[in-house]
Order: sequence, then structure tokens, then C-alpha cells
Amino acid sequence: MLKECRSHGYFRDEYCPVCGSEAKFLLNDQEVELLGRTMAGVLRHFPERYGLEMDGHGWVDLRDFITAVQIRNKRFRFLRPHHIVGLVETDPKGRYQFLDGKVRATYGHSLDVDLDLPTEGIPDVLFYPTTNEELHVLLEAGLRPADRKMVHLSLSFEAAMEAGRVRSDNPLILEVNAKAARESGVVIHKAGKTVYTSKEVPGEFLARSSRVEEELPPTESRPETPS
Repeated sequence: MLKECRSHGYFRDEYCPVCGSEAKFLLNDQEVELLGRTMAGVLRHFPERYGLEMDGHGWVDLRDFITAVQIRNKRFRFLRPHHIVGLVETDPKGRYQFLDGKVRATYGHSLDVDLDLPTEGIPDVLFYPTTNEELHVLLEAGLRPADRKMVHLSLSFEAAMEAGRVRSDNPLILEVNAKAARESGVVIHKAGKTVYTSKEVPGEFLARSSRVEEELPPTESRPETPS
């Protein structure tokens, strides 16, 4: 669920993780999921379906977005800007941005947009999930976008495993020599908390990871994979 602490801002839990207060209720889990899916669809793929105009950098007016959602789904007639800002600020992967009354997705677009994301502070090694069937093709041909405009790279081995499970129960992980790739002229952007993007990564900078995923303790369950 989404709540707002008067002293410490938005959070997704029962109680404020800083002061422990119960705080102000904003959205239940079902509403968080439904609004998140709507934001992903509209801000990444089809703003025109909601009658919205997206600028060349992917920004959409927040109040226009809210009005469009209210019209399409009567359940969300209560929606106000702070609900969306709360979702943006608490998104675990940093998939969205809010600035100057506008909102946008930071990656995952099937539309042509110039996000102008930062290219500094890129880790030396990044990770990419694949399958056994695709492994040798990617090692030879490199990484190129399929249904999206950019290749998505993960900050950690674990994050890549999480992303890979969307397609396969047992994904294989490629290590991306981001340092060497950038030195050769490959541009890599920081797009979210754990996601980096690039137009393509040549195969010479890829290698199958020899790391093995650490097993969770028996009392813990594996978290659901966010989109």
C-alpha cells in the first residue's frame, strides 16, 4: 500500500520506516498495482489512447494524466497529484520521474523519445539476462533492442536474474564490460535505481557470468518480479 508520513514523506508499508507512525493512507495494494500498470502503458507506449500529448523528452502533464485516468476509470475519481507523486517517489526501481508538474517513464519506451539521461557514474560491470537458446547468438552479434527502443542492463547479478525470470524460469546471465564498452564509444545511460540503457552493446564486451545465484534461506520467499 501507499501511505504518507507528515514528517518523512511517502512510503509503501503499514508503518513509516523512519518513525513508525501509521501515517496517512493513500492507496491500497490493488490500486498501486493498477495505477502502476496504467502509468507504464501510457508513459511508455500509448499516451494517445488517453488523449495525452507527450513531448520529445517523454514528459506528460501530470494533471492531464490524472484527468484522463479519471475519465477512463471511475474507480479513480478520487485521484490527486500527490497519489501519483507518491508512486513515483516510492517506485522500487526508479521507473518514473516527476518534475515541474510533469511526469515521465525513465525507460522501457516503445516510442521514440530523447530522455537525455545521465551518462556519468556508470559501473564498470553490468548484467543482462538471456536464455540458453539465445546465449551464443548474443555473444556473437551483441545486444540490440527488440520490442523496445533501448537495451536494458541491470546493476547487479540479482537484478538481472529478477528481470530474466519474466521470460525464463532459469535465465542465464551475461556480464557486460561497461567500462571497456564506454571507452570504445558505446553510450550507456543511468535510467533507474537498478537499470541502465544503451542503444546496443557489441558482443566483444559480453561474457557468460560464472556467478551462481545465492539461495534464499528456507524461511524467506522470493520477491515478485517488478516490471
